[in-house]
Amino acid sequence: MTRNAERRSRVPALLLTGAVVAACTAAAIPDSTRATVRPVPQEALVPPGYGTLKQDQVTVALRSGPLLVKVTPLSESVIRLLAPDTYNRLHGLAESRREEAAARTARSPELFLVSFFSYQPDVAFQPEDVQLLHQGQLLRPVGIFPITTGWGSQRLQQQDNQSALFAFESPIDYDQPITVRYSAEESDAWRNVITLLRAERNRVLSRVGGSR
Repeated sequence: MTRNAERRSRVPALLLTGAVVAACTAAAIPDSTRATVRPVPQEALVPPGYGTLKQDQVTVALRSGPLLVKVTPLSESVIRLLAPDTYNRLHGLAESRREEAAARTARSPELFLVSFFSYQPDVAFQPEDVQLLHQGQLLRPVGIFPITTGWGSQRLQQQDNQSALFAFESPIDYDQPITVRYSAEESDAWRNVITLLRAERNRVLSRVGGSR
C-alpha cells in the first residue's frame, strides 16, 4: 500500500476516534453541569432599585424636519439601570401591554416607548416609519399600542407630544449597535448608550455586592 493510500485509510478512523472521544466527553458531563457551561450575557439582569440613570440617557432621539422622534427600549436589561421611580413607571407601562403585544408575535416581543414631538403646528407623523436596524436586519413594528389619546389622528400641534408602545420581534441584543430610522433620517446614538449601560451595570453590581 502506498503512503497516500495509507493516509486516506486513516482519515475515517481518525474522524471516528474524534467523534467517540467527543461523545464520551459529553456523556461524562452531568446534565446539571452542561446546563451551566454557557456564556453569561453582558446584559444579564441586575436587581431593580439600584440604578441612577435618567430616561433620556437611554433614549435615542432624532430630528426629522419639524418632528422630534424619541425611542426608548423597555427591556428589563436596560430599565433596571434607571433611577427607581423611572424604572417603576416604565416597567408598569410595559407590563400593562405586554400580554396584548405578545399576541402579535410568535415570541415574547421587545417593547419600546416611542414619542413624537412637533416644533410647528399641524404636522403629520407616520408611526410605521419607525424602524430598527440591528445585526444586519431591518425590524419593523409588529404592533403599535397608543398611550396618549390623540395618537389616532397622526397629527401634532405645536409643542404637542404623542406616544405609544411599539412591539418588535425578538430577540434584540441591547449590548450591540441599534440604528433607529424614521423616514429618511437615522441615528446610531445607541453606540454611546451601550458604553453608559456597561458602566452603570458595573456600578450597580458593585453596590449590590457591597450591600451584602
